[in-house]
Amino acid sequence: MNTPESTQKNVFGKPLKPCCLQTATGFFRDGFCHTVEQDTGRHTVCALMTADFLEFSLSKGNDLTTPKPEWDFPGLKEGDRWCICAARWNEAFEAHVAPPVFLEATHHETLNIIPLAVLQKFAVQ
Repeated sequence: MNTPESTQKNVFGKPLKPCCLQTATGFFRDGFCHTVEQDTGRHTVCALMTADFLEFSLSKGNDLTTPKPEWDFPGLKEGDRWCICAARWNEAFEAHVAPPVFLEATHHETLNIIPLAVLQKFAVQ
């Protein structure tokens, strides 16, 4: 299977890589952390889910673990990749529970909220 390509850019200014193709993540559910003006949450950070982050998100009123088939949402578990909101990642960072990120799959719009130097400290391959 060929990996789809994106015309949008990652935090390095290169073509955005897919975040997860097994589970359709992202604002468009296309596997990428693509964004447009209508994506008011800015689902631009490709993150590796951790138990701490999932618990933190739940405490903020966003249950990411319960499947919601009507929204094409499978429910997440530790180890899954998912495009999360840049502001929520930043909140988690401030609370010391930020999940690891895949920089090549994180949209450059994220840099309007989170500095690259901060993201790089949480980078995984």
